[in-house]
Parts: sequence; structure tokens; C-alpha cells
Amino acid sequence: QVQLVESGGGLVQAGGSLRLSCVASRSIFSFNAMGWYRQAPGKQRELVATRTSGGNTNYADFVKGRFTISRDNVKNTVALQMNSLKPEDTAVYYCNAITFMQDNYWGQGTQVTVSS
Repeated sequence: QVQLVESGGGLVQAGGSLRLSCVASRSIFSFNAMGWYRQAPGKQRELVATRTSGGNTNYADFVKGRFTISRDNVKNTVALQMNSLKPEDTAVYYCNAITFMQDNYWGQGTQVTVSS
């Protein structure tokens, strides 16, 4: 069983920055892809950014140019640097990992609140 633990959420003013981090309980080399999703109240969970083991990244249009996903192979972490935050970025952010066998894992989520 894989555990993903997120941290770094909080309350920030519009235009500010936050850095989310997700620590995996095993080597991230075992994952085909890792990423971040978010879910706002009353809305479906949506993709924010993903990064494959090969280094390919994919960003939702609404975060392009503002968010950056990265990974640290030594610390078994994947991070999401969020800049120029907007009130509409307010959501619970979830870390996701998919193994090469297509097993899908989720973290418990971290709340991000952006005030106007």
C-alpha cells in the first residue's frame, strides 16, 4: 500500500504564492506518473498538473504560467509551486500517483484558500 502525504496548504491573499509538497511512502521511481488535482466545493475534482517518470508535464489551462510541478527523487516528493494565486484557485488539493501497473493512489488533500 502506498501513502501520499500532502503539506503546504493554507490561507493566502490573491497574488500570493504557496508551495505544496507530497511525500510518497516509497520510491517515486515506482510511479509512472504523479500529479496534483483539486476539488472546489460543489465541483468535480479536476486535474491541475501531472508529471510522468519520463519528465513530461501537463498543466490545466487555468494554471499555465502560474504553477510549476517538480519532483525530488531523493526525498520521494512531488511539489507544486503556485504563484499569482487567484480566489478561484481555492480548493482542496490532492496528490495523485499512478504505478506502472495502473494502480491509482490519492493523498488525503490539503486546503488552499485564496482571499480577495
